[in-house]
Amino acid sequence: MATLLALLMCLLLFSALPCCAAAASPSRSSAPSAAPTPLVPALFVVGDSTADVGTNNYLGTLARADREPYGRDFDTHRPTGRFSNGRIPVDYLAEKLGLPFVPPYLEQSMRTGVSSVGLGNIDGMIQGVNYASAAGGILSSSGSDLGMHVSLTQQMQQVEDTYEQLALALGEAATTDLFKRSVFFVSIGSNDFIHYYLRNVSGVQMHYLPWEFNQLLVNEMRQAIKNLYNINVRKVVLMGLPPVGCAPHFLSDYGSQNGECIDYINNVVIEFNYGLRYMSSEFIRQYPDSMISYCDTFEGSVDILENRDRYGFVTITDACCGLGKYGGVFICVLPQMACSDASSHVWWDEFHPTDAVNRILAENVWSGEHTKMCYPVDLQEMVKLKQ
Repeated sequence: MATLLALLMCLLLFSALPCCAAAASPSRSSAPSAAPTPLVPALFVVGDSTADVGTNNYLGTLARADREPYGRDFDTHRPTGRFSNGRIPVDYLAEKLGLPFVPPYLEQSMRTGVSSVGLGNIDGMIQGVNYASAAGGILSSSGSDLGMHVSLTQQMQQVEDTYEQLALALGEAATTDLFKRSVFFVSIGSNDFIHYYLRNVSGVQMHYLPWEFNQLLVNEMRQAIKNLYNINVRKVVLMGLPPVGCAPHFLSDYGSQNGECIDYINNVVIEFNYGLRYMSSEFIRQYPDSMISYCDTFEGSVDILENRDRYGFVTITDACCGLGKYGGVFICVLPQMACSDASSHVWWDEFHPTDAVNRILAENVWSGEHTKMCYPVDLQEMVKLKQ
């Protein structure tokens, strides 16, 4: 077993070299060809591995999904950097909005250069940019144990750089209008627990009780939302955290006997989500020309876990791709480690859901099709609001 794990780790380290970033995000032509008239000008994405579409393909990190079997059920049937067997929620939401799949910021900046100006150079970002980076957290140090990543603070700087590039090419008035009418999707925070607080990095648990740590994170998130507001962003979908304590990694790590979720972890996450929802409602009160829709990923995910038969899932505890109990001991690095039918599983790997779950969650964000997740309005209603 030790020999096998050593071999798998070598393969993982080899695939994490920046020079191997050939499996980039699919081009915009990969999106459905029969594109309707977009409901908004653009979709911009800030986040972690729940929203990364290939950012980490360009970074030296262990947190990469540019290798098989990732992406095997994606539109192109190849790995793209998405942490799933297929699409992630932002792909389904882009489709709902009538937009092409949103490309990673680093792909765009490497192709044109960050300082490039002109209509030709902004073509790749005019309908949106994805800044999300796997292992990235609200706090800059979260996820550092995995290597390079783009934290929330760094992503905010990339958003501001994008605004400046667009303003130089389109003009200030046109860029202001573009940002006001576009949707910003924000999904980040899990790594602040998975790779920081729960691991007690730098003795953080000695300095912060769980509620104090959550308040720290929520305050940082509020500042990020305020930074977006300052550059004329008015429509934000703010995703809460999923039931992290139900992920195969923690079921295995905490010795769950019969697949019971780890209550301690989920309770901390629930408290964070409550703070995030309260913050968003207070922000709207303070800035009534803004609309932040908080979407409860925890609530939507628990609905799936508790009603697996209705949704057609066979297992809600075991990862489709992984090793050890619940597939949560070692990460997915080889096609031979994956199950044959990911659609029967809730979890794709030790932390991330399958394409089937991502579709359900996206449909809930869009219209509450299966269960209400978003407050005060879902995305379908949000895009109808006039600025």
